[in-house]
Amino acid sequence: MNKKYEIDMCSGSVFQKMLFFAIPLMCSSILQLLFNAADIVVVGRFAGDNALAAVGSNTALINLLTNLFVGLSIGSNVLTAQYYGAKKPADLKETVHTSMLLSICSGVILTVVGIISARWLLELMQAPPEVLSLAVLYLRIYFLGMTSTMVYNFGSAILRAVGDTKRPLYYLLGAGIVNVILNLFFVIVLKMGVAGVGAATVISQTISAILVVRCLMKEQGGIHLELKELAISKEKLGKIMRIGLPAGFQGTVFSLSNVVIQSAVNSFGAIAVAGNSAASNIEGFVYMAMNAFYQATISFTSQNYGAREYKRIYKILLAGELYVVATGILLGNLAVFFGEELLGIYSSSPDVITAGMSRLKIICTVYALCGIMDVLVGALRGIGYSVIPMIVSLIGACGLRLLWIATVFQIPQYHSLTMVYLSYPITWLITLTVHAVTFALAARKVLRAEHA
Repeated sequence: MNKKYEIDMCSGSVFQKMLFFAIPLMCSSILQLLFNAADIVVVGRFAGDNALAAVGSNTALINLLTNLFVGLSIGSNVLTAQYYGAKKPADLKETVHTSMLLSICSGVILTVVGIISARWLLELMQAPPEVLSLAVLYLRIYFLGMTSTMVYNFGSAILRAVGDTKRPLYYLLGAGIVNVILNLFFVIVLKMGVAGVGAATVISQTISAILVVRCLMKEQGGIHLELKELAISKEKLGKIMRIGLPAGFQGTVFSLSNVVIQSAVNSFGAIAVAGNSAASNIEGFVYMAMNAFYQATISFTSQNYGAREYKRIYKILLAGELYVVATGILLGNLAVFFGEELLGIYSSSPDVITAGMSRLKIICTVYALCGIMDVLVGALRGIGYSVIPMIVSLIGACGLRLLWIATVFQIPQYHSLTMVYLSYPITWLITLTVHAVTFALAARKVLRAEHA
């Protein structure tokens, strides 16, 4: 590993090192969102509200189709970090090559599924008829770049596991600049509309994937990637699956609940969809800032678990929670305070801005609850517990959210966008409480094993 990019997670100040780890990761995550934000801003300003709704209405569906495989990259991250912390270079090498081949296979599967099922899935989601054709076109082009997306996600997960969050940031910065330039060129100059922003996204994703692969190929030691040695190790694949599949399945079902909520929003028409899409995009920046500490918690916990530094795990959880609460409260409430100005970037329509504010006011003011929940899940996954947090999250968040839409939302006097959005903070609070109890029990078991 290139030492200037490495962070020793198993010694020294947890608070300082987590912050140094998380800040580049936070910037990377925000840059990834800028890919989609650039799409939405450009089409909203230069192609109209229907194009804005077409691109924005795909977000929940894209997450639904990709989250299972993104979850597998979490499995790669945890396993890589554990072997790195345990100083097992042979196992580390097998994990890296298995992960990268798995990323290619995942991308190909997603491309085929996304292109074939695009129209059927969007019709199932009750996409407004006036935007359906545009939404299908955007989704199919977007999924042409899915192999690049998966390669970047798995490659950056490997780098993140050994403490490198800076180089993925640099690669995304370069790709993001290309994305914005191509968006403006394709939409304003060539008048390509949603096809233009989709093509720009695919090209930029491919650039970031090429850069991360090149980085791994130039590395030395256990994370060095040799393309001719790409192969699936059944043992490592099994371990990645045991950690990653529950995480991916959880993300998929979370996205399924969001698809149901998107369908409920769709029933209020194109203006509501456009406002919801713009607000969701703004929320995404707050979420990704918090998510950096979830990712940091996974990597730090995994390395210390592999190195048998069990007592540091409590410090890691405390640091992660303090950082995520501060980030969620500050950025979430800033998003509400400047909400009208931020929404105005996406659309000049007063009705769209009003619809977007109704979502921001309910969700962003208490967004820290979501961050607290995620950091607890990260700590559990880092010590090898992936099925339990999945079950808790599915029942506590997804199940209750779907129940809310099926019952409370169906009552005539409560059939409003406000009641749709209230399902989020209520389910976050319930779920994080159960996760906290689960972690306390799991950590006690780990410490007992240390003294056995």
